Amino acid sequence: MNSANIRPFRIEVPESDLADLSERLARTRWPALLAGSNWATGLDAETLERVQQYWLAQYDWRKQESWINSFPQFQARVDDLDLHFFHIKSRGGHGRPLLLLHGWPGSQVEFLGLVDALTGQSETETPDAPQYDLVIPAIPGFGFGGKPEEPGWGPQRIAAAFASLMTDVLGYDEFDIQGGDWGTIIGRRIALNHPDCVRSLHVNMPYAFPPEGAVPPDYWETFRLAGTGYLTLQATRPDSLAIGNADSPMGLAGWILEKFSAWSDSSGGLLAAFDIDTLITNLMFYWLPNSAGSAARIYLEMAAEGFPPFGGGKVEVPTAIAVFDKEPYRAPREWLEGIYNVRRWTEFAEGGHFPALEQPRTLLHDLRAFHAMLES
Repeated sequence: MNSANIRPFRIEVPESDLADLSERLARTRWPALLAGSNWATGLDAETLERVQQYWLAQYDWRKQESWINSFPQFQARVDDLDLHFFHIKSRGGHGRPLLLLHGWPGSQVEFLGLVDALTGQSETETPDAPQYDLVIPAIPGFGFGGKPEEPGWGPQRIAAAFASLMTDVLGYDEFDIQGGDWGTIIGRRIALNHPDCVRSLHVNMPYAFPPEGAVPPDYWETFRLAGTGYLTLQATRPDSLAIGNADSPMGLAGWILEKFSAWSDSSGGLLAAFDIDTLITNLMFYWLPNSAGSAARIYLEMAAEGFPPFGGGKVEVPTAIAVFDKEPYRAPREWLEGIYNVRRWTEFAEGGHFPALEQPRTLLHDLRAFHAMLES
């Protein structure tokens, strides 16, 4: 354990940044839309206007900042980059180490509502409920962590940095991983490249490319048309979008909240599926540290890496696949069994791409059941 490399960290946003944000929100210039435009065309004006009004008049960042800072946070220098991470010990102090990995357009905020239950701090949990030591890092370029200043920070390098954080910096001999979206891809890379220190992998993005020789007709064309324009843009020209997302908070909100709507179980409306304060706090992890552009570059870095997101062979680490009903990136079980050692497969009738926010209890119970199965 390299404790000398660990520095306590707090999020402390200058008041001038909040004043600037308020001015920009108040001066939002709304686009001219055709009658009937909604999320299907990329923007639901009524929902975005509600978000803007709440953000401007009712949202309390200082309250959120105080809550976030109640969890122990740190920075550590790994591979010449400052990694920002939460490191929250279990109530008993000897919990099972668990690495929680977020994705885009999410952030570390996704997992904070699960912290008390996972660490044994919640009064609603049974006394003998499993307890975890949690490590929740920001993907490089995201949130309040370091921003890479050179090319090369793709999933392979990020996976190596996170493995080093867990073993060299924090001193864990082995640990479990849970992740969705980029958390699935990075978690998979850690399990592939560092199997000796990964006890298990639990993922909630049940996706794999079709096996060679088994590609359904029109598969790639269907994939291209299934709302993946964001992927193509961020994997080829991320900087063309970056200036708009860095300059306009509602531009950022439109870009990110469309995905929260499209990828979630939000048939009753985005603001019924998610707590509005949580949605805005997630936006603040992009806006306040000006990380929307640097976060988007992970798509370009993956493309430049030349390493397919689900390539590299089969993960032999025991793996659980949690399939939530409205998850957009889904593949047949047999495809996933070709690239993972699938020991548990569960399907849920509710929830989507963001289960830690949409169905936190379900995710919690599935994770616990998987670990209990491995220990039985």
